[in-house]
Formats: sequence, C-alpha cells, structure tokens
Amino acid sequence: MLPGVEVQCPYCGEAIVLLIDDSAGDQRYIEDCQVCCRPIVVDVQLDEDGVPDVTVHAEDEA
Repeated sequence: MLPGVEVQCPYCGEAIVLLIDDSAGDQRYIEDCQVCCRPIVVDVQLDEDGVPDVTVHAEDEA
C-alpha cells in the first residue's frame, strides 16, 4: 500500500492527499490538484529510514 501524505495546494490552498511511491526513491514529478486541477510540482526525498519528505510548489516556481 502506498503511503498518503497530506499537502496544501499552492494554487487553491485546499488540503489534498498524495499517494507516494516510496519504492522509486527520491523523485520530482507533476500531479494535478484534485480540487482545482492545476499542475503541482511534487518533490519527494526519502530519509535514511525510507520515510518520504514531500514538498510541493506551483509549476511556474520551479
């Protein structure tokens, strides 16, 4: 089962839950907001225990 991480959309401010594929290691990808459908850049960094640290920002802030 993929871990879910709650983040805040940088566009509409709504809290959304992202499912993180922690088997893929550190990653960056774009996922549309489940509320406003705008593209969010998702950065995932895994700590030494494999716990994901997720940050998000607007696509034009990359």
